[in-house]
Amino acid sequence: MRVAAAEEEEVLEGLAAHVGELAKENPGMLIIWGSGGTLRAMSENLGMQTTLLGIDASRDGVLVGRDLAEDDLLKLLAKSESDSVLLLLSPMGGQGFLIGRGNLQLSPEVLSAVGVDNILGVATPGKLAILSELRIDSGDADLDADIRERRYLRVLQGYRTTRLIRVAD
Repeated sequence: MRVAAAEEEEVLEGLAAHVGELAKENPGMLIIWGSGGTLRAMSENLGMQTTLLGIDASRDGVLVGRDLAEDDLLKLLAKSESDSVLLLLSPMGGQGFLIGRGNLQLSPEVLSAVGVDNILGVATPGKLAILSELRIDSGDADLDADIRERRYLRVLQGYRTTRLIRVAD
């Protein structure tokens, strides 16, 4: 369907514009880009080439790391203040995993350094239509419990449009 494809592209442009504005409003903010096609398309709309399956990072609209390992992320985070970090994650597959299952670089140590409040899910309306809840599996039971206690996480679904999605028990 051409109409659906056009609508999806417009949504991705809006998602990218939103993140681009956040970066401009917060100079020096470290943005960590999770894996997946949604985030890759967004980064391309902002003039960056992130990896499809890796974890990347940008600051002020410029990539500062591609396909980063856990140690690389921890080094970048050590140089950043916690209020100037944003971790963008897109739920994976039909199972809705936001954390875990494919992004092992985002270890419990990395997630703790980022801070749960600095995690922003990103999903297109098409993905949200099949997503009833977000699943968390960081590999650290205490961190998972902390995230689940919040009961909901923010998910950016369009330009300046965020929705709260329930975290699975």
